[in-house]
Amino acid sequence: MLWLALSLNAAMFVVEVTVGLLVGSTAVLADGLDMLSDATVYAIALAAIGRSARFKVNSARLSGVLLLALGIALLWEVARRLQVGVAPEGLWMMAVSLPALAVNVIVLRLLSHQRNGEVHLRAAWIFTRADVVANVAVIFSGLAVMLTGLRYFDLFVGAAIGVYVIREALEILKDARSERNSPA
Repeated sequence: MLWLALSLNAAMFVVEVTVGLLVGSTAVLADGLDMLSDATVYAIALAAIGRSARFKVNSARLSGVLLLALGIALLWEVARRLQVGVAPEGLWMMAVSLPALAVNVIVLRLLSHQRNGEVHLRAAWIFTRADVVANVAVIFSGLAVMLTGLRYFDLFVGAAIGVYVIREALEILKDARSERNSPA
């Protein structure tokens, strides 16, 4: 299950980052980078299978730190594009976000029974849940950009994904901290 999630997210990372850069969409780029972080989290979760509880907590903590760094980087990119960006192609934003949404819904279903499992698997589920929300937001942003020609919808969604990613990172770090402090 985690291998499939890793493969799907790695493929969508390549697609979304490429399209995001080509069409100038902060929201699509943000979602693509989030796919990379997910693939990394799934790889970390795979490495934690069969390992000690301490290793799993440290894996979840690493996932949270990576996600926090990604969220901060996304907000930085939004600020940069606010200064120098142009309106992206709304149709392309939607076209790449629909398959990304499908991938994330499939992965979320695969991971759904893990959302109350061990800490490193809960972190993977939280990552994927955030992706579904982000994909829907990018689709609506693409529609708004297409209808109005205003880049601010793209920037707003890119910033919202950044803030949401930071919130999810803090949730994972809190979960890892409480797991580390709980009696074994």
